[in-house]
Amino acid sequence: MTLQTQLVLQALLRDPSRELYGRELSELTGLMPGTTHPILLRLETEGWVTSRMEDIDPHVEKRPARRYYRFTATGAGLASDALRAARRPSSTALRGLAEGTGR
Repeated sequence: MTLQTQLVLQALLRDPSRELYGRELSELTGLMPGTTHPILLRLETEGWVTSRMEDIDPHVEKRPARRYYRFTATGAGLASDALRAARRPSSTALRGLAEGTGR
């Protein structure tokens, strides 16, 4: 499991019953929307999250409708289990990333 996927799951697990929209998840995780949305699509395909389009009139709201995501009935448990089992990067590897060495 990638670190980016772990960040998305952790953000969703903060309040598993809450719906969050894609940009909101990007802001919470610090990931770009182009990274967050494919992760959400994959989690939805796997049955961990479900999504719905907001029912608004974009002309009245002066913004596009948002797609909201939340865990399925079993998704939060699966996410918690997966995060516990996820390979954690070593502190040396994290330091290398922070320093830009990649080692």
